Amino acid sequence: MKLGHWLVGIASSLILSACGGGYDYYPYPVGPIGPSGNVQFIHASPDAPDLAVLIDGQVAVSDLYYGQGTGESPISAGSHTVTIQALNPAGPTTVAGPTTVNVEAGNDYVIEAEGDIASLTAQVYPHVLEVIPPGSTRIQLVHAAPGGPSVSVYVTAPGATLAAGGALGTMSFMNSLGPTYLTAGQYEIRLTPAGQVSPILYDSGTVTFNGGDDLVISALLNPQPNYGGPVVAVPMALGVVDALGDSYRFYDVSTPAQIRVVHDSANAPALAVIANDNTTSPLVPSLAYESFTAYLPLSAGTYQFNLAPAGNPTDVLVSQSLALNAGSFQTMYVLGTLANLNTLVTVDYPRPVSTEAKLRIIQGSPSAGVVDVYLTAPGAGIASTSPLYPSLAFGGDTGFQGVAAGSYDLTITAAGTQTVLIGPTAVTLTDSGVYTAAARDAPGGGAPYGLILLDDFALTATPL
Repeated sequence: MKLGHWLVGIASSLILSACGGGYDYYPYPVGPIGPSGNVQFIHASPDAPDLAVLIDGQVAVSDLYYGQGTGESPISAGSHTVTIQALNPAGPTTVAGPTTVNVEAGNDYVIEAEGDIASLTAQVYPHVLEVIPPGSTRIQLVHAAPGGPSVSVYVTAPGATLAAGGALGTMSFMNSLGPTYLTAGQYEIRLTPAGQVSPILYDSGTVTFNGGDDLVISALLNPQPNYGGPVVAVPMALGVVDALGDSYRFYDVSTPAQIRVVHDSANAPALAVIANDNTTSPLVPSLAYESFTAYLPLSAGTYQFNLAPAGNPTDVLVSQSLALNAGSFQTMYVLGTLANLNTLVTVDYPRPVSTEAKLRIIQGSPSAGVVDVYLTAPGAGIASTSPLYPSLAFGGDTGFQGVAAGSYDLTITAAGTQTVLIGPTAVTLTDSGVYTAAARDAPGGGAPYGLILLDDFALTATPL
Protein backbone atom coordinates (compact mmCIF):
# COMPACT_ATOMS: atom_id res chain seq x y z
CA MET A 1 0.00 0.00 0.00
CA LYS A 2 1.27 3.48 -0.90
CA LEU A 3 1.96 6.16 1.67
CA GLY A 4 -1.22 8.08 2.39
CA HIS A 5 -3.64 5.72 0.59
CA TRP A 6 -5.89 5.26 3.59
CA LEU A 7 -9.58 5.85 3.63
CA VAL A 8 -11.61 6.97 6.61
CA GLY A 9 -14.36 4.52 7.47
CA ILE A 10 -15.56 1.58 9.50
CA ALA A 11 -17.35 -1.51 8.29
CA SER A 12 -20.81 -0.40 9.39
CA SER A 13 -20.78 2.72 7.20
CA LEU A 14 -18.11 1.94 4.60
CA ILE A 15 -18.53 2.84 0.94
CA LEU A 16 -15.39 1.60 -0.78
CA SER A 17 -13.83 3.31 -3.73
CA ALA A 18 -13.82 1.79 -7.18
CA CYS A 19 -12.17 2.91 -10.41
CA GLY A 20 -14.28 5.60 -11.99
CA GLY A 21 -16.79 5.51 -9.15
CA GLY A 22 -16.31 9.11 -8.11
CA TYR A 23 -15.62 8.40 -4.44
CA ASP A 24 -13.34 10.65 -2.43
CA TYR A 25 -10.00 9.72 -0.89
CA TYR A 26 -8.80 11.15 2.40
CA PRO A 27 -5.06 11.22 3.14
CA TYR A 28 -4.02 9.53 6.36
CA PRO A 29 -0.74 9.28 8.26
CA VAL A 30 1.40 6.18 7.74
CA GLY A 31 -0.37 3.14 9.13
CA PRO A 32 -3.98 2.65 10.21
CA ILE A 33 -5.39 4.53 13.16
CA GLY A 34 -6.84 2.28 15.84
CA PRO A 35 -7.15 -1.53 15.96
CA SER A 36 -7.98 -2.23 12.33
CA GLY A 37 -7.07 -4.15 9.23
CA ASN A 38 -7.78 -3.34 5.59
CA VAL A 39 -10.23 -4.83 3.12
CA GLN A 40 -10.39 -4.75 -0.69
CA PHE A 41 -12.98 -6.31 -3.02
CA ILE A 42 -12.62 -7.56 -6.62
CA HIS A 43 -15.28 -8.76 -9.10
CA ALA A 44 -13.82 -11.78 -10.93
CA SER A 45 -16.95 -13.77 -11.89
CA PRO A 46 -16.94 -13.95 -15.71
CA ASP A 47 -20.69 -14.40 -16.28
CA ALA A 48 -22.04 -12.31 -13.40
CA PRO A 49 -23.66 -8.88 -13.72
CA ASP A 50 -22.41 -5.96 -11.69
CA LEU A 51 -22.08 -6.85 -8.02
CA ALA A 52 -22.74 -5.14 -4.69
CA VAL A 53 -20.99 -6.07 -1.43
CA LEU A 54 -22.49 -5.90 2.05
CA ILE A 55 -20.45 -5.87 5.24
CA ASP A 56 -22.42 -6.89 8.32
CA GLY A 57 -25.63 -6.38 6.35
CA GLN A 58 -24.81 -2.83 5.24
CA VAL A 59 -23.92 -1.83 1.67
CA ALA A 60 -20.16 -1.32 1.47
CA VAL A 61 -19.73 -1.44 -2.33
CA SER A 62 -22.69 -0.31 -4.38
CA ASP A 63 -21.58 -1.41 -7.86
CA LEU A 64 -18.58 -3.35 -9.22
CA TYR A 65 -18.25 -4.43 -12.85
CA TYR A 66 -16.31 -7.49 -14.02
CA GLY A 67 -12.58 -7.09 -13.40
CA GLN A 68 -13.04 -3.99 -11.25
CA GLY A 69 -11.75 -3.68 -7.69
CA THR A 70 -12.09 -1.27 -4.82
CA GLY A 71 -9.36 0.58 -3.02
CA GLU A 72 -8.11 -0.67 0.31
CA SER A 73 -10.04 0.66 3.29
CA PRO A 74 -9.75 0.17 7.05
CA ILE A 75 -12.10 -2.26 8.76
CA SER A 76 -12.24 -2.82 12.50
CA ALA A 77 -10.62 -5.95 13.90
CA GLY A 78 -13.01 -8.75 14.77
CA SER A 79 -15.57 -10.94 13.07
CA HIS A 80 -17.50 -9.57 10.09
CA THR A 81 -19.85 -11.05 7.52
CA VAL A 82 -19.52 -10.42 3.80
CA THR A 83 -22.46 -10.88 1.43
CA ILE A 84 -22.26 -10.50 -2.36
CA GLN A 85 -25.32 -9.51 -4.36
CA ALA A 86 -25.91 -9.65 -8.11
CA LEU A 87 -27.48 -6.45 -9.45
CA ASN A 88 -30.16 -8.09 -11.59
CA PRO A 89 -32.88 -6.17 -13.51
CA ALA A 90 -35.47 -7.16 -10.90
CA GLY A 91 -33.25 -6.02 -8.03
CA PRO A 92 -30.29 -7.24 -5.95
CA THR A 93 -30.07 -11.00 -5.39
CA THR A 94 -27.69 -12.64 -2.91
CA VAL A 95 -25.29 -14.95 -4.76
CA ALA A 96 -22.61 -15.57 -2.09
CA GLY A 97 -22.53 -15.48 1.68
CA PRO A 98 -22.88 -14.35 4.28
CA THR A 99 -19.21 -15.36 4.60
CA THR A 100 -17.50 -14.82 7.94
CA VAL A 101 -14.17 -13.01 7.83
CA ASN A 102 -12.13 -12.77 11.03
CA VAL A 103 -10.15 -9.57 10.66
CA GLU A 104 -6.88 -9.20 12.55
CA ALA A 105 -5.31 -5.80 13.14
CA GLY A 106 -2.40 -5.15 10.76
CA ASN A 107 -3.64 -7.53 8.04
CA ASP A 108 -5.02 -6.74 4.59
CA TYR A 109 -7.85 -8.90 3.22
CA VAL A 110 -8.46 -9.22 -0.52
CA ILE A 111 -11.98 -10.62 -0.97
CA GLU A 112 -12.62 -11.73 -4.54
CA ALA A 113 -15.91 -12.88 -6.10
CA GLU A 114 -14.83 -15.96 -8.05
CA GLY A 115 -16.43 -18.69 -10.11
CA ASP A 116 -19.44 -18.70 -12.40
CA ILE A 117 -22.43 -17.00 -10.85
CA ALA A 118 -24.19 -20.33 -10.23
CA SER A 119 -21.37 -21.30 -7.85
CA LEU A 120 -19.95 -17.90 -6.96
CA THR A 121 -17.71 -17.81 -3.87
CA ALA A 122 -16.20 -14.99 -1.83
CA GLN A 123 -12.56 -16.06 -1.68
CA VAL A 124 -10.46 -14.42 1.03
CA TYR A 125 -6.72 -13.80 0.56
CA PRO A 126 -5.07 -12.26 3.66
CA HIS A 127 -1.61 -10.78 3.85
CA VAL A 128 0.32 -8.41 6.07
CA LEU A 129 -0.60 -4.75 5.74
CA GLU A 130 2.53 -2.78 4.86
CA VAL A 131 3.64 0.49 3.32
CA ILE A 132 5.45 -0.39 0.07
CA PRO A 133 8.88 1.27 -0.32
CA PRO A 134 9.15 3.71 -3.24
CA GLY A 135 11.62 1.51 -5.12
CA SER A 136 9.55 -1.66 -4.83
CA THR A 137 6.27 -3.11 -6.06
CA ARG A 138 4.31 -5.75 -4.18
CA ILE A 139 2.23 -8.18 -6.24
CA GLN A 140 -0.21 -10.86 -5.23
CA LEU A 141 -1.32 -13.19 -8.01
CA VAL A 142 -4.72 -14.88 -7.94
CA HIS A 143 -6.11 -17.63 -10.20
CA ALA A 144 -9.71 -16.56 -10.84
CA ALA A 145 -10.38 -18.25 -14.21
CA PRO A 146 -12.95 -21.04 -13.73
CA GLY A 147 -12.08 -24.09 -15.79
CA GLY A 148 -8.55 -22.83 -16.35
CA PRO A 149 -5.63 -25.21 -15.76
CA SER A 150 -3.16 -25.04 -12.90
CA VAL A 151 -0.33 -22.79 -14.04
CA SER A 152 3.25 -21.90 -13.28
CA VAL A 153 3.81 -18.17 -13.11
CA TYR A 154 7.01 -16.63 -14.48
CA VAL A 155 7.75 -12.96 -13.77
CA THR A 156 11.01 -12.15 -15.57
CA ALA A 157 12.93 -9.44 -17.33
CA PRO A 158 11.35 -8.82 -20.76
CA GLY A 159 12.41 -11.47 -23.25
CA ALA A 160 14.19 -13.68 -20.72
CA THR A 161 14.31 -17.40 -21.44
CA LEU A 162 12.13 -19.46 -19.14
CA ALA A 163 14.12 -21.96 -17.10
CA ALA A 164 13.02 -24.98 -15.10
CA GLY A 165 12.79 -24.01 -11.47
CA GLY A 166 12.56 -20.31 -12.30
CA ALA A 167 8.83 -19.92 -11.77
CA LEU A 168 7.53 -17.64 -9.08
CA GLY A 169 5.29 -20.57 -8.14
CA THR A 170 2.23 -22.49 -9.27
CA MET A 171 -1.43 -21.84 -8.63
CA SER A 172 -4.77 -23.42 -9.43
CA PHE A 173 -8.26 -21.95 -9.58
CA MET A 174 -9.22 -20.12 -6.36
CA ASN A 175 -5.63 -20.10 -5.13
CA SER A 176 -2.97 -17.39 -5.01
CA LEU A 177 0.76 -16.68 -4.98
CA GLY A 178 2.52 -14.10 -2.83
CA PRO A 179 2.53 -11.32 -1.96
CA THR A 180 5.95 -10.95 -3.58
CA TYR A 181 8.21 -7.90 -3.61
CA LEU A 182 9.85 -6.86 -6.89
CA THR A 183 12.18 -4.03 -7.74
CA ALA A 184 10.10 -1.44 -9.59
CA GLY A 185 10.68 -1.58 -13.34
CA GLN A 186 9.82 -3.52 -16.49
CA TYR A 187 8.83 -7.19 -16.47
CA GLU A 188 7.17 -9.87 -18.55
CA ILE A 189 4.55 -12.21 -17.04
CA ARG A 190 4.07 -15.63 -18.58
CA LEU A 191 1.85 -18.54 -17.60
CA THR A 192 2.58 -22.16 -18.51
CA PRO A 193 1.06 -25.50 -17.52
CA ALA A 194 2.02 -26.20 -13.91
CA GLY A 195 5.60 -27.46 -13.62
CA GLN A 196 6.47 -26.81 -17.28
CA VAL A 197 8.24 -24.10 -19.25
CA SER A 198 6.10 -24.60 -22.36
CA PRO A 199 3.71 -24.12 -23.98
CA ILE A 200 3.16 -20.51 -22.97
CA LEU A 201 -0.53 -20.14 -22.20
CA TYR A 202 -0.37 -16.40 -21.61
CA ASP A 203 2.27 -13.72 -22.31
CA SER A 204 1.85 -10.14 -21.08
CA GLY A 205 4.67 -8.71 -23.13
CA THR A 206 6.53 -5.87 -21.41
CA VAL A 207 4.67 -4.35 -18.46
CA THR A 208 5.83 -1.71 -15.98
CA PHE A 209 5.54 -1.93 -12.19
CA ASN A 210 5.77 1.43 -10.45
CA GLY A 211 7.48 2.01 -7.13
CA GLY A 212 5.20 2.01 -4.10
CA ASP A 213 2.39 0.12 -5.82
CA ASP A 214 0.55 -2.70 -4.04
CA LEU A 215 -1.10 -4.79 -6.76
CA VAL A 216 -3.53 -7.68 -6.88
CA ILE A 217 -3.16 -9.41 -10.27
CA SER A 218 -5.95 -11.86 -11.11
CA ALA A 219 -5.97 -14.36 -13.97
CA LEU A 220 -9.42 -13.71 -15.48
CA LEU A 221 -11.38 -15.35 -18.23
CA ASN A 222 -11.56 -13.10 -21.29
CA PRO A 223 -15.19 -13.76 -22.28
CA GLN A 224 -16.04 -13.81 -25.96
CA PRO A 225 -19.28 -12.57 -27.53
CA ASN A 226 -21.80 -15.13 -28.76
CA TYR A 227 -21.70 -13.83 -32.34
CA GLY A 228 -19.40 -12.76 -35.15
CA GLY A 229 -15.67 -12.18 -35.24
CA PRO A 230 -12.79 -14.55 -34.50
CA VAL A 231 -12.32 -16.36 -31.22
CA VAL A 232 -9.40 -14.84 -29.31
CA ALA A 233 -6.61 -17.40 -29.17
CA VAL A 234 -5.79 -16.74 -25.50
CA PRO A 235 -9.08 -16.60 -23.55
CA MET A 236 -7.39 -15.15 -20.48
CA ALA A 237 -6.21 -11.74 -19.32
CA LEU A 238 -4.66 -10.42 -16.13
CA GLY A 239 -6.83 -8.00 -14.20
CA VAL A 240 -4.81 -5.56 -12.10
CA VAL A 241 -6.14 -3.61 -9.11
CA ASP A 242 -3.99 -1.27 -7.02
CA ALA A 243 -4.48 -0.02 -3.47
CA LEU A 244 -6.53 2.93 -4.71
CA GLY A 245 -8.93 0.78 -6.72
CA ASP A 246 -7.49 1.73 -10.10
CA SER A 247 -8.36 -1.25 -12.30
CA TYR A 248 -6.93 -2.24 -15.68
CA ARG A 249 -5.97 -5.28 -17.78
CA PHE A 250 -2.79 -6.82 -19.09
CA TYR A 251 -3.87 -8.63 -22.26
CA ASP A 252 -1.85 -11.36 -23.95
CA VAL A 253 0.42 -9.95 -26.65
CA SER A 254 -1.63 -11.76 -29.30
CA THR A 255 -4.92 -10.14 -28.29
CA PRO A 256 -6.22 -7.84 -31.06
CA ALA A 257 -8.55 -4.88 -30.96
CA GLN A 258 -11.83 -5.56 -32.77
CA ILE A 259 -14.01 -3.19 -34.77
CA ARG A 260 -17.10 -3.60 -36.92
CA VAL A 261 -18.82 -1.19 -39.30
CA VAL A 262 -22.56 -0.60 -39.74
CA HIS A 263 -23.91 1.19 -42.83
CA ASP A 264 -26.87 3.30 -41.64
CA SER A 265 -26.93 6.12 -44.21
CA ALA A 266 -30.05 5.66 -46.30
CA ASN A 267 -29.03 7.53 -49.46
CA ALA A 268 -25.31 6.74 -49.44
CA PRO A 269 -23.93 4.18 -51.90
CA ALA A 270 -22.25 0.95 -50.91
CA LEU A 271 -19.15 1.94 -49.00
CA ALA A 272 -15.53 0.87 -48.82
CA VAL A 273 -13.70 1.26 -45.51
CA ILE A 274 -10.01 2.07 -45.93
CA ALA A 275 -7.63 1.79 -42.96
CA ASN A 276 -4.55 4.04 -42.90
CA ASP A 277 -4.81 4.95 -46.59
CA ASN A 278 -4.43 1.36 -47.77
CA THR A 279 -6.56 1.81 -50.87
CA THR A 280 -5.05 -1.28 -52.49
CA SER A 281 -6.60 -3.60 -49.89
CA PRO A 282 -9.57 -1.88 -48.22
CA LEU A 283 -10.48 -3.21 -44.79
CA VAL A 284 -14.04 -3.52 -46.12
CA PRO A 285 -14.28 -3.53 -49.94
CA SER A 286 -18.05 -2.98 -50.13
CA LEU A 287 -20.76 -2.53 -47.52
CA ALA A 288 -24.34 -1.89 -48.61
CA TYR A 289 -26.97 0.11 -46.74
CA GLU A 290 -28.40 -1.76 -43.72
CA SER A 291 -25.44 -4.17 -43.79
CA PHE A 292 -22.73 -4.61 -41.20
CA THR A 293 -19.49 -6.49 -40.80
CA ALA A 294 -18.50 -9.00 -38.18
CA TYR A 295 -15.98 -7.75 -35.64
CA LEU A 296 -12.69 -7.40 -37.52
CA PRO A 297 -9.42 -8.01 -35.62
CA LEU A 298 -6.73 -5.34 -35.91
CA SER A 299 -3.46 -4.75 -34.10
CA ALA A 300 -3.73 -2.19 -31.33
CA GLY A 301 -2.85 1.34 -32.44
CA THR A 302 -4.22 4.56 -33.90
CA TYR A 303 -6.00 4.28 -37.22
CA GLN A 304 -7.39 6.65 -39.81
CA PHE A 305 -10.52 5.15 -41.36
CA ASN A 306 -11.71 6.67 -44.63
CA LEU A 307 -15.13 5.84 -46.06
CA ALA A 308 -15.52 6.06 -49.82
CA PRO A 309 -17.87 4.71 -52.49
CA ALA A 310 -17.14 1.04 -53.15
CA GLY A 311 -14.79 0.77 -56.11
CA ASN A 312 -13.64 4.38 -55.77
CA PRO A 313 -11.49 4.36 -52.62
CA THR A 314 -9.87 7.78 -53.25
CA ASP A 315 -13.20 9.65 -53.16
CA VAL A 316 -13.30 10.06 -49.38
CA LEU A 317 -16.75 10.89 -48.04
CA VAL A 318 -15.92 10.97 -44.33
CA SER A 319 -12.92 10.14 -42.13
CA GLN A 320 -12.65 8.89 -38.58
CA SER A 321 -9.47 8.75 -36.49
CA LEU A 322 -9.69 6.09 -33.83
CA ALA A 323 -7.42 4.61 -31.16
CA LEU A 324 -7.90 0.84 -30.90
CA ASN A 325 -6.79 -0.88 -27.71
CA ALA A 326 -6.01 -4.57 -27.32
CA GLY A 327 -9.03 -6.45 -26.01
CA SER A 328 -11.50 -3.73 -26.96
CA PHE A 329 -14.63 -4.05 -29.09
CA GLN A 330 -15.90 -1.00 -30.97
CA THR A 331 -18.54 -0.30 -33.61
CA MET A 332 -18.43 2.49 -36.19
CA TYR A 333 -21.90 3.47 -37.40
CA VAL A 334 -22.07 5.45 -40.65
CA LEU A 335 -24.96 7.90 -40.11
CA GLY A 336 -26.69 10.84 -41.73
CA THR A 337 -27.35 11.71 -45.33
CA LEU A 338 -24.80 11.55 -48.13
CA ALA A 339 -24.56 15.34 -48.05
CA ASN A 340 -23.87 15.32 -44.32
CA LEU A 341 -22.24 11.96 -43.66
CA ASN A 342 -20.82 11.33 -40.20
CA THR A 343 -19.86 8.50 -37.87
CA LEU A 344 -20.80 7.35 -34.40
CA VAL A 345 -18.27 5.13 -32.62
CA THR A 346 -19.44 3.07 -29.66
CA VAL A 347 -17.36 1.12 -27.17
CA ASP A 348 -19.00 -2.29 -26.88
CA TYR A 349 -19.06 -4.66 -23.92
CA PRO A 350 -20.32 -7.90 -25.47
CA ARG A 351 -19.60 -10.08 -22.40
CA PRO A 352 -22.60 -12.41 -21.90
CA VAL A 353 -24.22 -12.23 -18.45
CA SER A 354 -25.98 -15.38 -17.24
CA THR A 355 -28.74 -13.66 -15.29
CA GLU A 356 -29.96 -11.09 -17.81
CA ALA A 357 -30.15 -9.95 -21.39
CA LYS A 358 -28.27 -6.81 -22.46
CA LEU A 359 -30.12 -4.43 -24.76
CA ARG A 360 -28.83 -1.35 -26.60
CA ILE A 361 -30.61 1.05 -28.94
CA ILE A 362 -28.88 3.37 -31.43
CA GLN A 363 -30.91 6.25 -32.91
CA GLY A 364 -29.58 6.18 -36.45
CA SER A 365 -32.56 7.68 -38.28
CA PRO A 366 -32.01 11.35 -39.16
CA SER A 367 -35.61 11.79 -40.32
CA ALA A 368 -37.15 10.41 -37.12
CA GLY A 369 -35.54 13.05 -34.88
CA VAL A 370 -35.85 12.64 -31.12
CA VAL A 371 -37.61 9.40 -30.15
CA ASP A 372 -38.89 7.43 -27.16
CA VAL A 373 -38.21 3.70 -26.95
CA TYR A 374 -40.67 1.33 -25.27
CA LEU A 375 -40.24 -2.31 -24.25
CA THR A 376 -43.57 -3.82 -23.24
CA ALA A 377 -45.27 -7.18 -22.77
CA PRO A 378 -46.51 -8.69 -26.05
CA GLY A 379 -49.77 -7.06 -27.11
CA ALA A 380 -49.88 -4.73 -24.08
CA GLY A 381 -49.40 -1.54 -26.06
CA ILE A 382 -47.72 1.62 -24.81
CA ALA A 383 -50.66 3.75 -23.66
CA SER A 384 -50.21 3.05 -19.94
CA THR A 385 -46.43 2.77 -19.69
CA SER A 386 -43.38 5.02 -19.69
CA PRO A 387 -40.58 4.67 -22.25
CA LEU A 388 -37.61 2.54 -21.30
CA TYR A 389 -35.37 5.07 -23.08
CA PRO A 390 -36.97 8.53 -23.34
CA SER A 391 -35.82 11.40 -25.57
CA LEU A 392 -33.16 9.59 -27.61
CA ALA A 393 -31.82 12.09 -30.16
CA PHE A 394 -30.39 11.30 -33.59
CA GLY A 395 -26.95 9.76 -33.03
CA GLY A 396 -27.93 8.78 -29.49
CA ASP A 397 -26.74 5.58 -27.84
CA THR A 398 -28.46 4.07 -24.80
CA GLY A 399 -25.50 1.84 -23.95
CA PHE A 400 -26.16 -1.74 -22.88
CA GLN A 401 -28.82 -2.03 -20.19
CA GLY A 402 -29.73 -5.19 -18.28
CA VAL A 403 -33.20 -6.53 -19.12
CA ALA A 404 -35.03 -9.53 -17.71
CA ALA A 405 -35.25 -12.40 -20.20
CA GLY A 406 -38.59 -12.75 -21.94
CA SER A 407 -40.73 -11.86 -24.95
CA TYR A 408 -41.43 -8.19 -25.59
CA ASP A 409 -42.76 -5.66 -28.07
CA LEU A 410 -40.17 -3.05 -29.03
CA THR A 411 -41.84 0.22 -30.07
CA ILE A 412 -40.29 3.55 -31.05
CA THR A 413 -42.35 6.74 -31.08
CA ALA A 414 -41.78 10.42 -31.71
CA ALA A 415 -40.55 11.78 -28.37
CA GLY A 416 -43.28 12.83 -25.96
CA THR A 417 -46.05 11.36 -28.12
CA GLN A 418 -47.80 8.06 -28.77
CA THR A 419 -47.12 8.42 -32.51
CA VAL A 420 -45.51 5.11 -33.47
CA LEU A 421 -42.59 5.36 -35.87
CA ILE A 422 -41.24 1.81 -35.62
CA GLY A 423 -43.00 -1.33 -34.47
CA PRO A 424 -44.25 -2.83 -32.36
CA THR A 425 -41.54 -5.34 -33.21
CA ALA A 426 -41.74 -8.70 -31.42
CA VAL A 427 -38.41 -9.60 -29.81
CA THR A 428 -37.30 -12.43 -27.57
CA LEU A 429 -34.46 -11.70 -25.18
CA THR A 430 -32.65 -14.49 -23.36
CA ASP A 431 -30.27 -14.64 -20.43
CA SER A 432 -26.68 -14.36 -21.71
CA GLY A 433 -27.97 -12.62 -24.83
CA VAL A 434 -26.51 -9.35 -26.12
CA TYR A 435 -28.77 -7.31 -28.40
CA THR A 436 -28.35 -4.09 -30.38
CA ALA A 437 -30.95 -2.42 -32.59
CA ALA A 438 -30.16 0.65 -34.70
CA ALA A 439 -33.03 2.77 -36.01
CA ARG A 440 -32.86 3.55 -39.73
CA ASP A 441 -34.63 5.44 -42.51
CA ALA A 442 -36.17 3.72 -45.50
CA PRO A 443 -33.74 3.21 -48.39
CA GLY A 444 -33.24 6.67 -49.91
CA GLY A 445 -34.38 8.41 -46.71
CA GLY A 446 -37.50 9.19 -44.68
CA ALA A 447 -40.35 6.88 -43.65
CA PRO A 448 -41.17 4.06 -43.27
CA TYR A 449 -38.57 3.66 -40.56
CA GLY A 450 -37.08 0.36 -39.46
CA LEU A 451 -34.34 -1.35 -37.47
CA ILE A 452 -30.92 -2.80 -38.22
CA LEU A 453 -30.67 -5.76 -35.86
CA LEU A 454 -27.21 -6.65 -34.55
CA ASP A 455 -25.48 -9.04 -32.16
CA ASP A 456 -27.74 -11.86 -30.94
CA PHE A 457 -30.64 -10.40 -32.94
CA ALA A 458 -28.63 -11.43 -36.02
CA LEU A 459 -26.27 -14.30 -35.24
CA THR A 460 -24.40 -14.03 -38.54
CA ALA A 461 -23.05 -10.84 -40.01
CA THR A 462 -23.30 -9.84 -43.65
CA PRO A 463 -20.48 -11.61 -45.52
CA LEU A 464 -17.71 -9.33 -46.77
